[in-house]
Amino acid sequence: MLQRKIKFNGFILALLTAIPVAYVWPTGANFLHLNQVTDVGIGLIFFFYGLKLSMHTFRAGVSNYKLHLLIHLSTFIIFPLLVLPFKSLMVSESAELLWVGMFFLSVLPSTVSSSVVMVSIAKGNIPAAIFNASLSGLLGVALTPLWLGLLVDDAQGVSALSVISKLMLQIVLPLTLGILLHGQFGQLALKNSTLIANFDKTIIVLIVYTSFCLSFLANLFSGLNITVLFMLCLAILALFFFMLLLINAISNKLGFSTEDRITAIFCGSKKSLVHGSVMAKIMFGHSANASIYILPVMLYHISQLLIVAYIAQKLGKRCLKPA
Repeated sequence: MLQRKIKFNGFILALLTAIPVAYVWPTGANFLHLNQVTDVGIGLIFFFYGLKLSMHTFRAGVSNYKLHLLIHLSTFIIFPLLVLPFKSLMVSESAELLWVGMFFLSVLPSTVSSSVVMVSIAKGNIPAAIFNASLSGLLGVALTPLWLGLLVDDAQGVSALSVISKLMLQIVLPLTLGILLHGQFGQLALKNSTLIANFDKTIIVLIVYTSFCLSFLANLFSGLNITVLFMLCLAILALFFFMLLLINAISNKLGFSTEDRITAIFCGSKKSLVHGSVMAKIMFGHSANASIYILPVMLYHISQLLIVAYIAQKLGKRCLKPA
């Protein structure tokens, strides 16, 4: 457990360090050609993701449809519907940018690795967690851009055709190739999961750094003060805890077992920083606003890791107690 926390904290530290480095050296992304590096990295992230996906997991997990529906309705419907009404309240330009970031967060899929790890610690339904976290990632490839295309207008000169072609080239194609090669190389990918996870995190940190470089060069953060950032943190925490309580209440109403309830709560309330970083790079990569959109995702990611880790440990200890 201590080792897992150190890994999480090391990644968080790297994410937070990327911001001041971008402030001090905003031209570094261009100098190091990081746009090209991260473009290749995104393709490899989804290739490895597909490589580790087992169709056996999907066939074995389809029967528990109530649990699956709750998780994916929470992830892709309830989340955005909670954020959507606040759009009309955003009167200033900076507030509207932060709302876009919050809405972008709300339409992202659930995480895969950390969801499964937390469900395992809490003694939840691990096969269902693997099934739903994996399916959420696949659904997010289509549903996240669809939501954004309907309600967010920040093309910055990038055509819809260009975005679709990037999605196909950098996500769908490598993901499909990975799935097709699972039988030959899936076990090798699973054996090297730690190495692949570290690669994924490195690409995410580079995407965050590149995005903030653009924003600092455009002097975009001049309109954001400490009060605004504090309110953003409160909004993120409020959204997170509301979803935890709501999913827990619905799970109880549906009569879920403790194991299924844990899986629903953890998989349905989490959001993927991997998909968030990648989608922001593809859809907003030419925009100086990209880092503003990634900021809520980063803050939510940090919050969910720390809070869910604490909850998972408590639930795990309770489950271990003799009846």
